[in-house]
Amino acid sequence: MLEALLKKKNNDGPFRYLYWVIILVFAVLTIRLMWLQLVRGEYYNSLAEGNRLRAVPLAAMRGVMYDRNGQILVGSRPSFMATYVPSQGSMTEDELYTLSRLLNVPEEKLREKTAKIKSSYVPTVLAADLTQDIVTRIEERRNELPGISVDVQPIRYYPYDMMAAQIFGYVGQIDEEELEQLQGEESVSGITQIGRAGLEAYYDSLLRGKDGSRQVEVDASGSPVKELERKSPVDGHNIHLTLDLNLQKALESAMDAQIASGVGTSGIAAVAIDPNTGAVLAMASRPAYNPNWFTRGITEAEWRQINDNPNHPMENRVIAGEYPPGSTFKLVTGAAALELKKVTPDEMIFDSGRHWLVDMRNAGGEALGWINFTEALAKSDNVYFYEIGRRVGIDKLEEYAKMFGMGKPTGIALHGEEAGLVASEAYKEKNFHQDWYLGDTFNSAIGQGFQLVTPLQAAMMVSEVANGGIQYRPFIVSRIDNLDGTPYKIFAPEQVGTLEVSKSTLDLIREGMRNVAEESGTAGSLFAGFPVQVAGKTGTAENFSGRDHGWFVAYAPYDHPRIVIAVLTEQGGFGASSSGPIVKTMLEEFFHVGAYALKADGSANKSE
Repeated sequence: MLEALLKKKNNDGPFRYLYWVIILVFAVLTIRLMWLQLVRGEYYNSLAEGNRLRAVPLAAMRGVMYDRNGQILVGSRPSFMATYVPSQGSMTEDELYTLSRLLNVPEEKLREKTAKIKSSYVPTVLAADLTQDIVTRIEERRNELPGISVDVQPIRYYPYDMMAAQIFGYVGQIDEEELEQLQGEESVSGITQIGRAGLEAYYDSLLRGKDGSRQVEVDASGSPVKELERKSPVDGHNIHLTLDLNLQKALESAMDAQIASGVGTSGIAAVAIDPNTGAVLAMASRPAYNPNWFTRGITEAEWRQINDNPNHPMENRVIAGEYPPGSTFKLVTGAAALELKKVTPDEMIFDSGRHWLVDMRNAGGEALGWINFTEALAKSDNVYFYEIGRRVGIDKLEEYAKMFGMGKPTGIALHGEEAGLVASEAYKEKNFHQDWYLGDTFNSAIGQGFQLVTPLQAAMMVSEVANGGIQYRPFIVSRIDNLDGTPYKIFAPEQVGTLEVSKSTLDLIREGMRNVAEESGTAGSLFAGFPVQVAGKTGTAENFSGRDHGWFVAYAPYDHPRIVIAVLTEQGGFGASSSGPIVKTMLEEFFHVGAYALKADGSANKSE
């Protein structure tokens, strides 16, 4: 008996090892099951739900931009967009090929977009603003394109195309990196459009609103079957601008007319200001671009048209273009000389055609003989201003230029404003390691040499002369609304300083500017018979890389200023002929010349 048991025990040896192997396998499976269900259960449950449920984002309507009279300048409209959420791994080459043909989007572009996808829950916009034909073709082949959806979402719309493009800026689709940065705000999704430039960028957080979502049940191909839950989006804040739509149209039409005639093809910048508040009435830069291109997804050809243009269509020249002020700077030189008693209003200075100390001459080689201050300003006589610049000296010229606001940004609520440059001995020494000469002072006194201003700075300088020395911060947004239409924020005129120049000096400068637009002035022929008395100043600024730039700055009416205009035409030559017609067109629109009769104070009544 004992021998039989021992024999059996010895025979069970191999099975004993199999027994322990089976126990080990069951132990591993049990531990794995506990890991999947207890530790990672919530994660895998969400994946399973993700195969059945999907959150479809609902884009918020961006806030509307209105002009000062309530006209819509920038809005949004419904559009079809194609989005992609991976449902069965990456998109195949066949699917890319099919989708490329349906959307009219290059395969490479689609491949780049899908390659950047990090989440299987966040939709990626492949194409926006689809036509009805494209939508129909996609729906017909829906089964071949898993993860593709077509939804109706609001899209940014610029009804006037290129008008004020550099002011409004443009919007673009949010990318993965930006989405991660903004996700904490709980207001963005993969279909969000964010501001990239101009006011769209400056006020993006207010204009954008908060995206919503709807949870839908989907089938195996990812197509929605039933909506289960919805969170409505919250629209963005509406913004009211100080711009006047009709004046803006007139400005840009006049700019385009000059370009069509061959003047200003390199670039034009223009701005109109209310001198009594600092409100921007119109602002434009040429060349320009169409921000609608970016809204729907810019094509390679459109991008090349912008990017390859050597004149930089996306630059807002009004705030970012820095130019020698030319003879418009004579307002500053004159103010300094009169205030410092370096010249009296009636003192006659002899112009022989060249200065007697340095052989520097008038631009046209003319000699005007004995002239006083207002005559010299009206005729833009260089020799006269060389002399009073010599008397004032570069240090005081620098001081007065800064007093007028040169050399620092105006503070307008737009990104990219430049500061310009005020000429000084220190600047030349630091940057060129050279001594300062009398000829440098002469150049500075007539707005040449190292002096640089933006067109907006030039407008604000004239505004200070026109309104009696009040320095305002220019502004372009007058009000931001709450969702119910009540004011969220109101922007009132902001005085930032007072020009320390006497009324008598400003009166003399204004008189000289008035004479510019009269028969004997440099713009007399342009404004002959004009029903509003205009005060202006022409300027021709040397440009070492081409033809001279043309300036015209003006305000009107002379006795009761209501509008200030500054126009710079790159390589336009004489300011009266290149920039003057643009100024005149704007004044005709502003005062309704031809359709209105004007009171003595410059206000308008309809003609009978």
